[in-house]
Amino acid sequence: QVQLVESGGGLVQAGGSLRLSCAASERTFGSWAMGWFRQAPGKEREFVAAINWRGDSTYYTDSVKGRFTISRDNAKNTMYLQMNSLKPEDTAVYYCANTGFPLSPGILEPKRFASWGQGTQVTVSS
Repeated sequence: QVQLVESGGGLVQAGGSLRLSCAASERTFGSWAMGWFRQAPGKEREFVAAINWRGDSTYYTDSVKGRFTISRDNAKNTMYLQMNSLKPEDTAVYYCANTGFPLSPGILEPKRFASWGQGTQVTVSS
Protein backbone atom coordinates (compact mmCIF):
# COMPACT_ATOMS: atom_id res chain seq x y z
CA GLN A 1 0.00 0.00 0.00
CA VAL A 2 1.30 3.40 -0.94
CA GLN A 3 2.51 5.68 1.83
CA LEU A 4 1.52 9.34 1.78
CA VAL A 5 3.15 11.93 4.02
CA GLU A 6 1.76 15.42 4.48
CA SER A 7 3.80 18.40 5.63
CA GLY A 8 3.60 22.18 5.75
CA GLY A 9 0.90 22.73 8.31
CA GLY A 10 1.21 25.21 11.13
CA LEU A 11 -0.23 28.22 12.92
CA VAL A 12 -1.01 31.30 10.84
CA GLN A 13 -3.02 34.48 11.31
CA ALA A 14 -6.19 35.08 9.36
CA GLY A 15 -5.33 36.34 5.90
CA GLY A 16 -2.06 34.48 5.83
CA SER A 17 -0.86 31.66 3.60
CA LEU A 18 0.43 28.11 3.91
CA ARG A 19 1.60 25.54 1.38
CA LEU A 20 0.92 21.92 2.15
CA SER A 21 2.83 19.08 0.51
CA CYS A 22 1.95 15.42 0.11
CA ALA A 23 4.83 13.09 -0.76
CA ALA A 24 4.13 9.61 -2.10
CA SER A 25 6.35 6.58 -1.68
CA GLU A 26 5.75 5.10 -5.11
CA ARG A 27 6.52 6.12 -8.66
CA THR A 28 3.00 5.02 -9.60
CA PHE A 29 1.92 8.33 -8.01
CA GLY A 30 1.66 9.75 -11.50
CA SER A 31 -1.15 7.36 -12.39
CA TRP A 32 -3.57 8.34 -9.59
CA ALA A 33 -6.02 11.12 -9.07
CA MET A 34 -5.27 12.77 -5.73
CA GLY A 35 -7.24 14.76 -3.22
CA TRP A 36 -7.04 16.92 -0.13
CA PHE A 37 -9.55 16.53 2.67
CA ARG A 38 -9.84 18.17 6.09
CA GLN A 39 -11.40 17.36 9.41
CA ALA A 40 -12.16 19.86 12.12
CA PRO A 41 -12.81 18.78 15.72
CA GLY A 42 -16.26 17.27 16.10
CA LYS A 43 -16.91 17.32 12.37
CA GLU A 44 -16.80 14.77 9.60
CA ARG A 45 -13.93 14.64 7.15
CA GLU A 46 -14.77 16.83 4.16
CA PHE A 47 -13.51 17.22 0.63
CA VAL A 48 -11.31 20.24 -0.11
CA ALA A 49 -9.72 19.80 -3.54
CA ALA A 50 -8.77 17.14 -6.06
CA ILE A 51 -6.59 16.85 -9.15
CA ASN A 52 -6.40 14.30 -11.95
CA TRP A 53 -3.29 12.32 -12.76
CA ARG A 54 -2.12 14.73 -15.45
CA GLY A 55 -2.71 17.80 -13.33
CA ASP A 56 -4.94 19.51 -15.89
CA SER A 57 -8.29 18.98 -14.19
CA THR A 58 -9.14 20.15 -10.68
CA TYR A 59 -12.14 20.42 -8.37
CA TYR A 60 -12.62 22.52 -5.24
CA THR A 61 -15.22 22.77 -2.55
CA ASP A 62 -17.04 26.09 -2.81
CA SER A 63 -15.64 27.51 0.42
CA VAL A 64 -12.04 27.46 -0.85
CA LYS A 65 -12.51 28.44 -4.49
CA GLY A 66 -10.36 31.42 -5.38
CA ARG A 67 -8.23 30.98 -2.25
CA PHE A 68 -6.73 27.48 -2.53
CA THR A 69 -4.82 25.97 -5.45
CA ILE A 70 -4.08 22.28 -5.85
CA SER A 71 -1.17 21.16 -8.01
CA ARG A 72 1.18 18.23 -8.49
CA ASP A 73 4.66 17.39 -9.68
CA ASN A 74 4.67 13.79 -10.89
CA ALA A 75 8.44 13.83 -11.35
CA LYS A 76 8.75 14.45 -7.60
CA ASN A 77 5.84 12.20 -6.57
CA THR A 78 4.42 15.19 -4.73
CA MET A 79 1.12 17.06 -4.57
CA TYR A 80 0.63 20.54 -3.16
CA LEU A 81 -2.11 22.71 -1.72
CA GLN A 82 -1.41 26.44 -1.76
CA MET A 83 -3.72 28.09 0.73
CA ASN A 84 -4.10 31.87 0.63
CA SER A 85 -6.39 34.28 2.48
CA LEU A 86 -6.82 31.74 5.24
CA LYS A 87 -9.78 32.04 7.57
CA PRO A 88 -10.34 30.68 11.09
CA GLU A 89 -12.90 28.27 9.64
CA ASP A 90 -10.10 26.64 7.62
CA THR A 91 -8.66 25.30 10.87
CA ALA A 92 -8.51 21.50 10.65
CA VAL A 93 -6.27 18.52 10.15
CA TYR A 94 -5.57 18.26 6.43
CA TYR A 95 -5.15 14.86 4.79
CA CYS A 96 -4.05 13.81 1.33
CA ALA A 97 -5.32 10.67 -0.33
CA ASN A 98 -5.20 8.83 -3.63
CA THR A 99 -7.89 7.15 -5.66
CA GLY A 100 -7.97 4.62 -8.45
CA PHE A 101 -11.13 6.20 -9.87
CA PRO A 102 -10.96 8.67 -12.74
CA LEU A 103 -11.49 12.16 -11.39
CA SER A 104 -15.10 13.30 -11.60
CA PRO A 105 -17.56 15.15 -9.36
CA GLY A 106 -19.03 11.81 -8.33
CA ILE A 107 -15.93 10.57 -6.51
CA LEU A 108 -15.25 13.61 -4.32
CA GLU A 109 -15.94 11.89 -1.01
CA PRO A 110 -13.65 10.08 1.43
CA LYS A 111 -14.98 6.58 0.71
CA ARG A 112 -13.78 6.85 -2.91
CA PHE A 113 -10.18 7.37 -1.82
CA ALA A 114 -7.89 4.53 -0.88
CA SER A 115 -4.64 5.43 0.90
CA TRP A 116 -4.39 8.29 3.37
CA GLY A 117 -1.60 10.22 5.00
CA GLN A 118 -1.37 10.87 8.73
CA GLY A 119 -2.54 14.46 8.39
CA THR A 120 -1.05 17.86 9.11
CA GLN A 121 -2.60 20.42 11.46
CA VAL A 122 -3.55 23.83 10.10
CA THR A 123 -4.60 26.42 12.66
CA VAL A 124 -5.76 29.88 11.63
CA SER A 125 -6.04 32.45 14.38
CA SER A 126 -8.41 35.40 14.20
